[in-house]
Order: sequence, then C-alpha cells, then structure tokens
Amino acid sequence: MPLIEFSDKGLCCPAGDFYIDPWKPVDKAVITHGHSDHARWGSKFYLCHHDSKPILQQRLGNNQYQSIGWNEPIYLNGVRVTLFPAGHIIGSSQIRVEHNGEIWVISGDYKLENDGLSGQFEPVKCHNFITESTFGLPIYNWKPQQEIYSGMQNWIKKNQAEGKTSILIAYSLGKAQRILLPIAEVTDKIFMHGAVYNMHNALVNAGWKLPTARKVFDVSKEELKGSVVIAPSGAEGSPWLKRFVPYEIGICSGWMQVRGNVRRKNADAGFAISDHADWNGLISACKETEAECIYTTHGFQSVFTRYLNEQGIFSKEVKTEYGDDETEEVGVLSEDENTNNSLNN
Repeated sequence: MPLIEFSDKGLCCPAGDFYIDPWKPVDKAVITHGHSDHARWGSKFYLCHHDSKPILQQRLGNNQYQSIGWNEPIYLNGVRVTLFPAGHIIGSSQIRVEHNGEIWVISGDYKLENDGLSGQFEPVKCHNFITESTFGLPIYNWKPQQEIYSGMQNWIKKNQAEGKTSILIAYSLGKAQRILLPIAEVTDKIFMHGAVYNMHNALVNAGWKLPTARKVFDVSKEELKGSVVIAPSGAEGSPWLKRFVPYEIGICSGWMQVRGNVRRKNADAGFAISDHADWNGLISACKETEAECIYTTHGFQSVFTRYLNEQGIFSKEVKTEYGDDETEEVGVLSEDENTNNSLNN
C-alpha cells in the first residue's frame, strides 16, 4: 500500500489516518494553504501552518484547528508530517509525509520567486512529489516581479495625472496582499472592495504589518480621484464600477501573459503577476526534489507530464478537484451587497 493514495475524498494517508487538502469532509485534514479549492468546510480537525490559521478561521469559521511552524515535525498516528514553505500565499506550505523510510511531498500550489510575504519556496527531496501545473506551458515565463511592479506603478501614476481611479483586479487572498507593497510606494489612497477588505482585515488583526487600506464603501467620490481600488475577479464586468468613473482597469493575473486575454477582459492594462510557478519554475522544482516519480495535478498536466517523461523524469497525471484560484472568485461580489448597492446609486 502506498503512503499516499488518490481517493474520492482527496489525497489520503491511510497509515496516518488523515487527508491532505480533501475536497470532501473528513475526520483529519492537513491543509497546504487557505484557497477554497484546497481548504474546504466540513472536516472535524484541521492541521495547518500558523499563518494559515487566521485565514481558515476567516473562511471556514470556528473549527478544531491545530497549527505548526515550518520544519517542526508532528506525528499523526506514527506518520511524520513536516511543513515547508511553498511561497504561494501567506501560510502556504508543502507537506512532507514520511513513514517506514518512504517520503512523499505534496506541494499544493507554489511559486519560486520570494514575494516578501509568503516565505521562500524550499525544495524538499523525496521519493514521490505531487505538483500543480497551472501554468505548465512554455509560453508562461514570468518577468521579475520588480519589473511588473514598476509597470504597475507607472500605470497608476499616469492615471493619477489624468484624475482617474486605478482599479486593480486581484485575488483577495494572496495577490491583493502582494500588490499592496508596490502600490503603497506611489499612493496612500488605497481602497478595497469588501470581499478583499475582509481578508485584509483578518490578516492585519492576526499581526501582519500590511499597508493601510480602507473599505471603499465609505469613500466619497472626491477621495476616489487618483486613488487605487483593489477588487476581486468578476468586478471588471459589473455595474459596481459605475461610481468610479473616470477609471481604468488593470488585471493582475498570470493569464495576462497572453496579450489577447487583456482585450477579452475589456481591461485597460494587464499585469502578468502570478502566485504560481511558471514553466521553468515547475521544471526546476521537480528536478530539485530528485523524486523517483512526479505526480502532476491541476493545470496543463498533459503537456507538462509528457515533457518530464521526455526528459527522463518519470511522471504521471492525476485527476483532482483542485482548480485555478485566479478565477475562482468570480461571483464574489454578492458577498459585499451593501457596498454593491451603494455604489449603484
């Protein structure tokens, strides 16, 4: 029996009697990070990194949580479980599982470039490595984040000079916190849609020193001139935007690497900034594990698996219910109905 099994509830460790990022309720869940395709409601017990605990509490409510730090082993039914930085979002971790000399690493989602918030991705040697492949095509080759930040800052400055509001579409958990840092270097007029602000507030209350931002609900039209508003996916095509005229929209997503996606989204600018590894990052991460087998999950796993096998790195595709956190927030505007109603007036 393998140490990790791919079951209908998620990644299961029978020897330890726990699941990793289960997509159905279980007794014991070990969580890589707080995005909703990896951390789901309904389990009896959750184990996560210290920094993920307030995120899970915000998203899943009161539950039985236990948190540990990176490289602090814990034993579940005799199975050694250790967390290592994944670099994806705040608190994101790779999960190393060891029993009877067999080692698996479940990476969740990850990126290799250090964003200053999420921890530096740390390759972990193992026998079997489970990897995402969200951007597993050669076309996805990220520019250095500072170059992306500079382009974003110049765009904001241009809009400020023209008296326009800069609306940045960014995922409320991960991307929104990441872009706060470069935004704060060019303006202190930062406002947020309620769905973004709720997560921001939870992290600030948990002790994170993030740049100051206000909920856009109580902001006057005069204050909005030349400001930056961070909103979730789906806002770019909604009536919610009416109050911000004149404005320009910039979308922060790895999918903006393909120029046509900016036009299809009716955006004024696209910033190809992602919390996932690009093609070269995925390859590098897989090689550094020195794993005997790479299991590829959500994304372009067919292309990525074929490439790894052609390079002599044994790889298999695995179907899971994990998805793309960069698009999962579409429809979240309903979470902020009070703001939505006021802005439509």
